[in-house]
Amino acid sequence: METQRNSVDAVDDTVVRQFARAAVLAALIGASVLVSIPIPLSPAPITLQVLFVFLAGLVLGPVWGGFSVLLYLVAGAVGLPVFAGMNSGLGVLVGNTAGYLWSYPIAASLIGVVVHRGTTLRDLRDVPLSLVVGALVMATILIYGMGTAYMTWLLDMTAWEAISAGALPFIPGELLKMAAAIAIVRSGRITPVQS
Repeated sequence: METQRNSVDAVDDTVVRQFARAAVLAALIGASVLVSIPIPLSPAPITLQVLFVFLAGLVLGPVWGGFSVLLYLVAGAVGLPVFAGMNSGLGVLVGNTAGYLWSYPIAASLIGVVVHRGTTLRDLRDVPLSLVVGALVMATILIYGMGTAYMTWLLDMTAWEAISAGALPFIPGELLKMAAAIAIVRSGRITPVQS
């Protein structure tokens, strides 16, 4: 028998760098739950997850940002303790806070589309601040909209109860996370990989 040898094309350097950045941001989202502050009467604790969802969309854009957050969800689903409270497993992805978790990849992609105006990444220092802020606000509304809507349905709450427990207590923290994300990307230390 003769062994057949075929050449393999090398993977584009940009793809390798984007995948590496996506993996790092997925790991940072998971590591951010080490600081998890429970809020009385709310099934969702305070974490830094949303900060890294913001950064995924800003730095990686709509495709790789969404992929990064999906990678995080897959890691938690297969058993890595990357969800709030160091939890893991498929049960978390259908539990009380699942609406928030499922909104994260959509939010990262939304930020990427709005800020980069498509899949070609722009230098974030050249993007108008109002556009970045608007994208982060839209993503926050999406995250809390999906999270509280799911809690309303799953926990048989009224819309006001879900908003009071699952959104209002988090607004000051979200404003700080927005400011931190903007400061990080405007510093120029983290820049999108140009295709």
